[in-house]
Amino acid sequence: MLLKPVIRRKSAGSHCPNLQHTEVKAADTMESTRRRTQHSTNGKGSEAVEKSAQWGRAWEVDWFSLIGVVSLLCFAPFIVFYFVMACDQYKCSISQPLLELYQGKATLPSIWARAPSFTWTAAKIYAVWVSFQVFLYICIPDVAHKFIPGYVGGVQDGARTPAGLINKYEINGLQCWIITHALWLANAKYLHWVSPTIIFDNWIPLMWCANILGYAVSTFAFLKAYLFPTNAEDCKFTGNIFYNYMMGIEFNPRIGKWFDFKLFFNGRPGIVAWTLINLSYMAKQQELYGQVTNSMILVNVLQGIYVLDFLWNEAWYLKTIDICHDHFGWYLGWGDCVWLPYLYTLQGLYLVYHPVQLSDTHALAVLLLGLIGYYIFRSTNHQKDLFRRTEGACSIWGRRPTHIECSYLSADGRSHRSKLLTSGFWGVARHFNYTGDLMGSLAYCAACGFSHILPYFYIVYMTILLVHRCVRDEHRCSSKYGKDWKRYTDAVRYRLIPGVF
Repeated sequence: MLLKPVIRRKSAGSHCPNLQHTEVKAADTMESTRRRTQHSTNGKGSEAVEKSAQWGRAWEVDWFSLIGVVSLLCFAPFIVFYFVMACDQYKCSISQPLLELYQGKATLPSIWARAPSFTWTAAKIYAVWVSFQVFLYICIPDVAHKFIPGYVGGVQDGARTPAGLINKYEINGLQCWIITHALWLANAKYLHWVSPTIIFDNWIPLMWCANILGYAVSTFAFLKAYLFPTNAEDCKFTGNIFYNYMMGIEFNPRIGKWFDFKLFFNGRPGIVAWTLINLSYMAKQQELYGQVTNSMILVNVLQGIYVLDFLWNEAWYLKTIDICHDHFGWYLGWGDCVWLPYLYTLQGLYLVYHPVQLSDTHALAVLLLGLIGYYIFRSTNHQKDLFRRTEGACSIWGRRPTHIECSYLSADGRSHRSKLLTSGFWGVARHFNYTGDLMGSLAYCAACGFSHILPYFYIVYMTILLVHRCVRDEHRCSSKYGKDWKRYTDAVRYRLIPGVF
């Protein structure tokens, strides 16, 4: 498994690329069952096919998966430290620390000793930040949807869980973002309670605080699943303690009616902070050099568009793989507390140490790449959502959409029907929303110029993550739909890039 928030990265598509019917019930038994599924193509003949009903997260962990899990648990925190340390001590060179270690000019203890350590100042800042986001998440009912046309907020239903439950969520992420950033800007311009550079100035001490929270919430969720699960029927035990800890046991751990661990940690401390972190980088660049470069502005604008898109479409996010299939463990808990805010913001951090003023042509090319990528990403998801909401009674690219009609059985033996869209962008590639996402990711990196490789970690990571997610999604869909899925892949041949992959 690969780390994400996203998170998504938060561009995660639904559990199957363009599923119209989002009612999901995974097999909830350790014993693999057999079933027969009838299928048809837009009303054409049907045939029976035998397949396993087990299409959710892995029940058994092979040695290869176990090695990957243990490796991530051991090394992922050091990867984050390495990149941040490289900027802090080696001017963003990721090869220089290794070279000095090889030449004997530095040792691991000496590098560690030079890094800023945990401070109580950072602990107070981080505690206030998380507490404020918890307060907004729980206590501030969404009213933005009443005043903003087209925005869907308020109480929304999630997808059906494997145990058959439908959880309710208070969708108020956009409102939380607006309140948080209004206070930030008011402080920067009028109140002057804290310096706008406070995040950058405490960046490494804050990293230790984020790690403490990430491991604490992951461990709490792990123990909670054994001692007092929210719903025991939505727990999955693989028999391997490392896999259980990393990938999670409980599907939707909750405290009380509204505090949902998965939605909060996926969509609050990391995502809302993303744009604040970039603003702090911008303020630091202004403080150090007396100006803000156009590259820093581009990074703030393009990543800001992505964050706002996520929060604007938070209700849609309830239908994605993060909510519909992933259990809550270290993978999401630590990943959203540490991996997302520290490695998704590397471009802004790099530009503080290496300010880049792009030529007008370069800046325009980066802007166009980012906007075109966003257009593809958003349009692709919009087509799927429109098709789902209208049950196919709509127009996509000026035509009535085509689809593959199929059916599947849930764990209780009930039959469900789904439609897999084959029109618009979904006829170009099976995960074309990921293609747009990768274009945007490349734009963030290209805004930093071509002098260092460090800012390009993001596009490398996102490519690996999304290709892996393509394979994982399609394995799940193949297990779920059987020969219906084969008919779909015959109709839409490519995953990400037409003619290539």
